[in-house]
Amino acid sequence: MLNHLMIKIIKNGTILLTCFLVGNAFADEASFKSKIPLKVSGYIESYNIHDFNRSSRGTRPSFAFSHNETGKPSINLAIIQADLDFENVRAHLALGSGTYMRANYTQEPDSLQKIYAANVGVKLSSQRNLWLDAGVMPSHVGFESAIGLQNWTLTRSILADNSPYFETGAKVSYTSEDKRWYASALILNGWQRIQRADGNTTPTFGHQLTYQPSPQLTLNSSSLIGNDQSDRDRKMRYFHNFYAQYQFDERWGFIAGFDIGAQQKVRGSDSYDIWLSPVLIGRYRYSDTVSIAARAEYYQDTNGVIVETNAPNGFRTQSYSANIDYQFLKNINLRAELRKFYSKDKIFTHDDGLNKDSFIFTTAMIFTF
Repeated sequence: MLNHLMIKIIKNGTILLTCFLVGNAFADEASFKSKIPLKVSGYIESYNIHDFNRSSRGTRPSFAFSHNETGKPSINLAIIQADLDFENVRAHLALGSGTYMRANYTQEPDSLQKIYAANVGVKLSSQRNLWLDAGVMPSHVGFESAIGLQNWTLTRSILADNSPYFETGAKVSYTSEDKRWYASALILNGWQRIQRADGNTTPTFGHQLTYQPSPQLTLNSSSLIGNDQSDRDRKMRYFHNFYAQYQFDERWGFIAGFDIGAQQKVRGSDSYDIWLSPVLIGRYRYSDTVSIAARAEYYQDTNGVIVETNAPNGFRTQSYSANIDYQFLKNINLRAELRKFYSKDKIFTHDDGLNKDSFIFTTAMIFTF
């Protein structure tokens, strides 16, 4: 029921918002802007990756779902989006293309593979900041998003690439008057899905709790609980993400994150396969236009729940990176990053063979309007 309702909301909402934009395209601009709180914007991120392993595959390993093509200039994500924001109603529609969309929407039908986001929200209280939102939404898990400019590093962390970037369902959220507390409860169609998995009739549940005791410190807890397979092959999955972000001053900032998940080995089992991932990122803002960042992380998925490798030790990989960002113009950003991976087993393609390590150099240019 929820799955069919979400698809109907997405399709009808997309049609209505598109018709709304077209219908007002020739309206008087000043009058239109004064009456309708509409914002149209865009985002384009191009990139190029040099793989020092000289792999002939042309793609990064299977655990990379963003910036995953090598050896040629590519578009990671291009988005055109429209936002309507009334006092008690809000709507967001974003259509996307690029290697990110191709890598993350392969499970969806062709008609839905361009929908980066499509959701509507209604304010439930005139006295409180309490909202109900439904549709395709950005994930409530983690501190990194698919939009590179919102992140401190050019490429995504391993834990971000292997947890949901988006989700489909309904969300009730509350923000306290002093903005220190944010809480939400969610009912979803699964683990990064628009439509549920074939043969799945069970929802996935989630929560998010964010506490900001001061402007410098943010603490966040997010979870997902559900089955992402058919009812016949049901395996309950329990996942939690925690992160803390601290801004020492205008220049120095740090993020510490930790993912941990457990999934039943077989249906009805009391035994679970566990995966986990810690990450630490530091950033230094040299000026208003230049910043540098460094990252250290580790990902362990011995039994291949999230990352399958067929290696003796499963997926046990650490990564280190350093990047520099330069704001060339107000709406143009240039980024460069060096990143090194080390694995317990030989899982990285090297001259058509396999290596335990991988070294890549990535450059990107981001244009916003």
